[in-house]
Amino acid sequence: MFETYLRRWHLVPDGTAITSHAGYLLPVLHRGQPAMLKLAKGEDERAGSAVLEWWDGDGAARVLARHDDALLMERAQGPASLSDMARGGQDDEASRILCAVAARLHRPRQKSPPPLVRLQHWFRELAPAAATHGGLLRRCSETANALLDDPREMTVLHGDLHHDNVLDFGERGWLAIDPKHIIGERGFDFANIFTNPDLSDPTRPVSTSPGRFQRRVEVVSDAAKLDRYRLLQWVLAWTGLSAAWFLGDDDPASIDFQVAELAATELDR
Repeated sequence: MFETYLRRWHLVPDGTAITSHAGYLLPVLHRGQPAMLKLAKGEDERAGSAVLEWWDGDGAARVLARHDDALLMERAQGPASLSDMARGGQDDEASRILCAVAARLHRPRQKSPPPLVRLQHWFRELAPAAATHGGLLRRCSETANALLDDPREMTVLHGDLHHDNVLDFGERGWLAIDPKHIIGERGFDFANIFTNPDLSDPTRPVSTSPGRFQRRVEVVSDAAKLDRYRLLQWVLAWTGLSAAWFLGDDDPASIDFQVAELAATELDR
């Protein structure tokens, strides 16, 4: 499936192909330098590639070429991992790195962004899920509606900013990959920190370990310069949306519900 773009961009395979939720990936050499060739699986990923290109390597992986479903970007070569840091006793530092990357991505640009969808559209599946399942999802949906009806600090969002989407690029530092194509309140981008890295590996919990949620609230609100209460609201809204997606696929949403309960408890204090 990669042959067209290997020829088009004169690439040399440099590893084993990888399949992810976002697309099909192949490590390659581009003019002798490590790069990653990605073929997007759907329209959201294609549109996200345009956002990655728009960031022009500032806080995100640099795009070397893009055409239709295909994206060629610089490849992360550093040895560190935010997921490993979080699980290895350096969760505060991992959270601060994520906040620092978000700050770079949220900076104003002179160039107009590519086509984006509003955050309200991104949340479209939460209300029907809340109507079907009720319970805590109903509160998540009500909180999301309140936030979306009163947006603040609007910016181009990453949309999926978490420990496995910010990678170690060596001398270039920590950079984001795999953005969505959303515009909305910047606070939304920090909520995903609170469910990860557990969503990728629930067998090694960090997000739900005793005291970790409360500590993350303090670290992230300080590092991102966010109002603590509003950050908690975004966490509650996000966990509801994530749970709605899982439930829609007939998958368990236990981590999202656990974190939602923690956020609701803090909001009620």
